[in-house]
Amino acid sequence: MRKHITESETQRTRIDEALASLSETHSSMKDAALGLAGNLAAMAHTPAGDEVLKNTLANFAFEHFEMAAYKSIITMAEALSHPQGLAAARESLKEEEMMAKWIDEHIGPTTLQFMGRAQAGVKADR
Repeated sequence: MRKHITESETQRTRIDEALASLSETHSSMKDAALGLAGNLAAMAHTPAGDEVLKNTLANFAFEHFEMAAYKSIITMAEALSHPQGLAAARESLKEEEMMAKWIDEHIGPTTLQFMGRAQAGVKADR
């Protein structure tokens, strides 16, 4: 997860550089809204006993959202014949796909771990 945070920062730099080459900038409002939405989703799960499981599912969904966004950027870069943007988006997409795969591989174990905790709580209540 820490590695992916660094990858995300690198992705932003890649996209910023590609946009700058087109004399464009990223949308600060969109960045703020996405960051706020992610934080609100995480906070909404905080009081839940299954917070880790819900966050895992939300992270999996968000990775797919990011993958879709990079696929859209790839289409735009191809349409504009913009090799820098195309390379940046393809590299970022590859990283998001790897992260989504990692989360996918951990959904089952995370669910089983949660179930173990939940079952331990049920046994303790009896």
